[in-house]
Parts: sequence; structure tokens; C-alpha cells
Amino acid sequence: MMNNNMQKKVFIFDDNLEILEMCTEILEDLGCEVKTSPTTNGIEDQVANYMPDLIFMDNWLPDISGVEATRLLKANDQLKDIPVVYFSANSNIEELAAEAGANDYLAKPFDIDFFETIVKKHTESVAK
Repeated sequence: MMNNNMQKKVFIFDDNLEILEMCTEILEDLGCEVKTSPTTNGIEDQVANYMPDLIFMDNWLPDISGVEATRLLKANDQLKDIPVVYFSANSNIEELAAEAGANDYLAKPFDIDFFETIVKKHTESVAK
């Protein structure tokens, strides 16, 4: 049995404040610790300094695109095992997620139940 006191850490990269606030609220309700960033500037350092259990990555971000940012993370030995959920309103989100090497994707606007399902799917199987 996993220790449920281990708070899961989720990092959300999105420059839409409303989305960040909504996701933070949902995640905190699920008992997660949340960090958000509106920019992918220094993406590897941002992620390495927090070491989240899960990352949500928007497609349209200042500095480097979600695809590039995800690729940088997946090319980094220290960070490559952190699941990245690609998170976008693009109609071709599935292709973008595949191109980026993301572990999963979530189309915006999303259903809150589905968002929670994806969070659980990627955090409950993570044994630290």
C-alpha cells in the first residue's frame, strides 16, 4: 500500500491564468501540491528544482513551444521519467503530443472528471 501522506506534486505550464487557477483548485482538492509557470524559460531548471510527479504542458507558451519544452524534458536523464500530459485546445493535439513525446494528452476545454482521471492515472502508479 502506498503512503498516502506523500503529497503528489504537479507542475502546470500554461500562460492562461484562468486555466491555472482552475487546475490548481482541482488538484488541491485531490490533495496535490501544485506549482504553475506561465513560461517555459529554463524549463529544465524549473522542473528539476521542483521534481514534480506529473507535468501539464500547454502548447502555446512564451519562450519555447510546448513541443520543444517537452522534448527537452524527455531528453534529460534526470527528468525524462516524469509523465508529461500535453494540454491544448489544438485540434491536432494527439499529433502534437506524439511529436513532443508526451505521455498523454488532454484537449481543452476539458471535463473536470476526465482531468481528475488523468491526474490519478499518472500519479497513483508512481511509487517514489
